[in-house]
Amino acid sequence: MKLGLDIGSTTIKCVVLDEENKIIYSTYERHYSQITEKIAEILATVRSKVKGVENAAVALSGSAGMGVAESSNIDFVQEVYATRVATNTFIPGTDVVIELGGEDAKILFLTNGLEVRMNGTCAGGTGAFIDQMATLLNVPLEDLDELAKQYEKTYTIASRCGVFAKTDIQPLLNQGARKSDIAESIFNAVVSQTVAGLAQGREIEGQVVYLGGPLTFMSELRNCFDRTLNTKGICPENSLYFVACGAALCAEKTIDFDKVIEEVKNYRGSGNFAFNPPLFKDEEDYKKFSDRHAKATVLQKELKGYKGKAYVGMDAGSTTVKGVVLNDDGELLYSKYLPSKGNPVEIIKGFLEEVYAINPEINIVSSAVTGYGEEIIKNAFDVDYGIVETIAHFTAAKYFMPDVEFIIDIGGQDIKCFKIHNGAIDNIFLNEACSSGCGSFLQTFANALGYEIADFAKLGLFAKRPVDLGSRCTVFMNSSVKQAQKDGATIEDISAGLSLSVVKNALYKVIRASSPDELGKRVVVQGGTFLNDAVLRAFEQEMGVEVVRPNIAGLMGAYGAALYSKNKSKGNGKSKLANKETLKNFVHDIKVTNCGMCSNNCRLTINSFGGGRRFIAGNRCERPITKKSQSNELNMYAVKLKMLEEYKPVEGLRGKLGMPMALNMFEMYPFWYRFFTELKFEVFHSPFSTRKIYQRGQQTIPSDTICFPAKLVHGHIQTLIDEGAETIFYPCMSYNFDEHLGDNHYNCPVVAYYPEVINNNMKDVQKICFIKEYFGVHIPKHFPQKAYEALSKYFPDLTLNEVRKAAKLAYDEQDKYRKKVIAKGNEIIEKAEKEGKKIMVLAGRPYHIDPEINHGIDKLISSFNVAIVSEDVVSPRVEKFHTNVLNQWTYHSRLYAAAKYVTTRKDMELIQLVSFGCGVDAITTDEVREILEKEGKIYTQIKIDEITNLGAVKIRIRSLLAAIDND
Repeated sequence: MKLGLDIGSTTIKCVVLDEENKIIYSTYERHYSQITEKIAEILATVRSKVKGVENAAVALSGSAGMGVAESSNIDFVQEVYATRVATNTFIPGTDVVIELGGEDAKILFLTNGLEVRMNGTCAGGTGAFIDQMATLLNVPLEDLDELAKQYEKTYTIASRCGVFAKTDIQPLLNQGARKSDIAESIFNAVVSQTVAGLAQGREIEGQVVYLGGPLTFMSELRNCFDRTLNTKGICPENSLYFVACGAALCAEKTIDFDKVIEEVKNYRGSGNFAFNPPLFKDEEDYKKFSDRHAKATVLQKELKGYKGKAYVGMDAGSTTVKGVVLNDDGELLYSKYLPSKGNPVEIIKGFLEEVYAINPEINIVSSAVTGYGEEIIKNAFDVDYGIVETIAHFTAAKYFMPDVEFIIDIGGQDIKCFKIHNGAIDNIFLNEACSSGCGSFLQTFANALGYEIADFAKLGLFAKRPVDLGSRCTVFMNSSVKQAQKDGATIEDISAGLSLSVVKNALYKVIRASSPDELGKRVVVQGGTFLNDAVLRAFEQEMGVEVVRPNIAGLMGAYGAALYSKNKSKGNGKSKLANKETLKNFVHDIKVTNCGMCSNNCRLTINSFGGGRRFIAGNRCERPITKKSQSNELNMYAVKLKMLEEYKPVEGLRGKLGMPMALNMFEMYPFWYRFFTELKFEVFHSPFSTRKIYQRGQQTIPSDTICFPAKLVHGHIQTLIDEGAETIFYPCMSYNFDEHLGDNHYNCPVVAYYPEVINNNMKDVQKICFIKEYFGVHIPKHFPQKAYEALSKYFPDLTLNEVRKAAKLAYDEQDKYRKKVIAKGNEIIEKAEKEGKKIMVLAGRPYHIDPEINHGIDKLISSFNVAIVSEDVVSPRVEKFHTNVLNQWTYHSRLYAAAKYVTTRKDMELIQLVSFGCGVDAITTDEVREILEKEGKIYTQIKIDEITNLGAVKIRIRSLLAAIDND
């Protein structure tokens, strides 16, 4: 017999094979990070249940098994090798293995040797990710698969990690999206992460085998893979145990069971790990801390029998729903703090019903709602006011500290921080790329270690050696925690270390403070996470100041909303808020449909509440609500798209020539269109991007960290090929035109050389004439000769003379296009000035006008009755100036110039669009921020990728507008 153990990140699998390699015993159990205890328990169980197993050869495998194997002198087999051995033994002829584990994901290409792709920085497409999503949907994990089978439509959900996915899913739930549709969308996200993130351009074909828990237990997840890969994969019997079987097949050494069980039980690691000083010296130190914070208290009065005026505030947050009722003195009559469970409407309904049940005669004068679910709650219950979260929290903070300088609110998935200057919000920080400084970060670890969050938090208060985990994402933190456990850290040390890490992430990754001093000394902290005394203490130690934490820290959004409604109503009138009778007849029906009123074809979720009240979600514009098309008159992004659409193909003697409408082609197309049209080609471009175009090229994307605009190029090239293009022109361009704003005029490396990536990763381009030659349009006098030399290799009948004529006309066309852009932009500015409207400079790259890239952000901003111009409209109004960075990229020079110009105008604000994965933008964002803030302007950044959720974007825009109004 042979025994194999697979010690995974979340589970332990054990098998015993007989002489014919048949499984005669197997077990699959979660270890909840108690790895050594569980190994010892399983070995003891196997010995008692399997006769003769004492003589079996034993081997361990799996990500968490190496240390134990070394200390106990047991054979260790690397898990990829174990998978390969088991697959070749049980399913010979396999080409590709896709294995999803708890936190690990792998693709093994077995054809022509062995090539392995594994997740290194992300646990997005794994079992842990799916676990988190099931928790968010408030459904048992085993029900997720059945739910997904009932889907009618899908949504785009981030797959890189649970952080982004939660941020996408929560607004969908708040808007009333069906859980079955979201479940299917989660599976699609897993497939997307695996195919694009792991395969990275290598095509998955031939016989595919599915392994690991998620693929074993979830048939609909396998169906999603099959549909995407256009295959019919095999999920073998005992697929859960393939790594364990591989370990068993490789086992050569027998063990002394009693000795090993004892050694494993006593395995405590090295005891060497980095740690911080304790949070509290002793109980007395903790008592002083608790007494000090007890002073920031809202008094509680009885709701029952209360006869005066009442004000209701609600906060439908990302993971929780809060509700409060206040009296005229701001005292708390009633409060509720509950998990949203994916349905804030029902939670708020229950809250209101409880209020009316306790005090049937209550006189509610005014009401307000804030948070992610603001709009659906406002519509469902006729709430008087909707208020953006930042203003709600600022209003609440001023109640406790009128001269507050800095507010930080840490919630379940969100961090909101704002500086206050002269009584107004001066700067806003929201987490976008990481939730490791949030409550859900601690919640995830508490659950993984088998604790309730409240109990887990208390464990860290008196830890002797809080683990130094630094500030990093949850995936890396998982590894650090496990390593610390192996090295002997206690649960108490880990709890305290995680609380310290939350604070460091908030300060140094979200706020990106160079030192705590720059944030101010008058600080109010809010959010449920700060109810954790360990987090609060860590924050004070890191900041070096004593802060105010109200006793209602978790209710501050709702409390601020109630205070706002009180101030707005001035204590007069009667609230429209749904009364007892309305709630009795309350209905909530959800219908899903496609809009069809324009080419966006938005997927709409229509929530009906009876009495003519309804809320439509999923729309990029107001058309489904108003039945009128949105005016694009003051939207430069829409104007630019229209200008590009004017370049229609003209029949040419030399045949058709296609270009991908991607990256720099959004600005260079007029040049190339005129150049090749004059050379008698019929010039056409791929359509503006859609989700379908992105998915067409997804399998050939070689990097999951490249920016979304670059990923889209693959789909555009594939679309041109699929539509019969025989010649595709997509040139490499190191330089852009010199606009005399920077130290040089390069294109960024991705824009400049992505044609090489396409040529090396898309085999279909070998079937056509793919022209990726290097062109330099920045030197007009050299361009004709160089262009002639490059193109005559493909078109021998070209003459230098006709290339010269075409080049002259191309430069004229580009100049005409640029002047037209600036003229149209100036018209928008002049019209906005006459109408007294704010002007937003939506600053990014030329390709950010692509509707699939910006996801309708321009339309969303337009809906706030402001004008929009792009950075290249105002950048020519500035002379070259000194910057603190090497200013060598054309697009970035425009950003800096636009920011400089905005500081000279009271009626202008700048919003910077940044693509996830853009390395250069790590520099541009700091420089643009510095230019703006130096002159007292607010810096607003919006990060965009393949995900379409605009919830966080809306918060930013509304916060910016509110801050300007209060200025």
